[in-house]
Amino acid sequence: MSVRRIMGTEVEYGIAVQGQPLANPMVASSQIVNAYATATLTARRARWDFEEESPLRDARGFDMARQVADPSQLTDEDLGLANVILTNGARLYVDHAHPEFSTPEVLTPLDIVRFDKAGEQVMLDAARRAATLPGGAPIVLYKNNTDNKGASYGAHENYLMRRSTPFAEIVSHLTPFFVTRQVFCGAGRVGLGQDGREHGYQISQRADFFEVEVGLETTLKRPIINTRDEPHADPQRFRRLHVIIGDANLAEVSTYLKVGTTALVLAMIEDRFLTTDLSLEGPVAALRAVSHDPTLRQTVTLRDGRTITALDLQGEYLTRARAYVEQRVEDVDDQTRDVLDRWESVLERLARDPMLCARELDWVAKLQILQRYRDRDGLDWDDAKLQAVDLQYADIRPEKGLYQRLVASGRIERLLDDAEVDAAMHEPPEDTRAYFRGRCLEKYADAVAAASWDSVIFDLPGRESLQRIPTIDPLRGTKAHVGALIDGADTAQQLFHRLTRGA
Repeated sequence: MSVRRIMGTEVEYGIAVQGQPLANPMVASSQIVNAYATATLTARRARWDFEEESPLRDARGFDMARQVADPSQLTDEDLGLANVILTNGARLYVDHAHPEFSTPEVLTPLDIVRFDKAGEQVMLDAARRAATLPGGAPIVLYKNNTDNKGASYGAHENYLMRRSTPFAEIVSHLTPFFVTRQVFCGAGRVGLGQDGREHGYQISQRADFFEVEVGLETTLKRPIINTRDEPHADPQRFRRLHVIIGDANLAEVSTYLKVGTTALVLAMIEDRFLTTDLSLEGPVAALRAVSHDPTLRQTVTLRDGRTITALDLQGEYLTRARAYVEQRVEDVDDQTRDVLDRWESVLERLARDPMLCARELDWVAKLQILQRYRDRDGLDWDDAKLQAVDLQYADIRPEKGLYQRLVASGRIERLLDDAEVDAAMHEPPEDTRAYFRGRCLEKYADAVAAASWDSVIFDLPGRESLQRIPTIDPLRGTKAHVGALIDGADTAQQLFHRLTRGA
């Protein structure tokens, strides 16, 4: 097997209106989304179709009662906030008072990086356009996860898995992996605790905000393993693993390793390859302990009594992943080999000296910048200047963001060039159903009434009701499957007829 599977990311961006500290973030977020939609979508905007969503369905076999759910969980309600579908198959909308970019479904870690980076450029373009509107003030967006005042916002991952895989095995094998993978995909943070008032530097932006091991919530009592069972695909074949524990990464290698290693671990779980129990004693406490020690010497305790560092526990997963891949040589592709090699290289260098990974990993790159300020000015971790530097690292503006300056000066490793990212702002992936969704929005925008991950709904002349084209199979609706049909249909009505005449 390989790193290939249906996956995607969702990132909520931090938002601030310059000179207006009391500005309503929901209004500002709506300005961001609407400014981009007005400038780039040439016809009427298709609404998001909420009909097939089921955010209260739990993978443990029950539905949470609506009356006891936190309002933030009711993502199937149309609240009238800005919400658009883009021609690259992505979704741009307002979620929990933040603008959010959800990538289209893709098949590889490198495509995740490509469309995640395209999301940054979409947000940057949107913020610039919003500032030019009459009465508009400059809006700054940050790709981070906390305001350091007690609030956190998400950077989620989604992976389709076989429905036949027992959920208990997913929990058992993924929990130790998630607790420790922050050593290469943490975004770094000045301050300890949810409000950041304790002094110090930690590996992860999100670690201090998780409170339980398993659960359905995403904004309260955040769990390491989220149980939302909303596949956006054939529920008999698939479950969608909704991962809420990751940080929002700017470094391309961090994002690449985050999703690539996770895809490999999921493949091993599905194939029942992981037989050794690496379960942790107190995983929530372990998550925070690992994050709070950027020297990477902190040990965690396994349920069998052994103590082990996060690096060594990741090494256990790497060893098993290499053995797993070697037994399936015929399936191994270049990205799978690359993920394994980079995983091994990063763990080895982190063990010698974390600063050896400053060109690849967010938390190390940020720490290196902060340490230079500390050394030059004699600053302790309680100095407000360091928190300002932390925030500036996440600023997506190329002229202001410290990460962006690292890129401009060639001090951070990239996996993609600007042309690849720019193309992904507008063009959908060709090998998933996102191709059909994106092309329909690009070519027949005036006829698309609504869309979602698993359907496109047309409003066609001469028909009394809206016409839904289901896209329940994520691997259909690709360029190979429908590209010629779309190219040959001048109108949505022609496309609909050709798609359904054999039905």
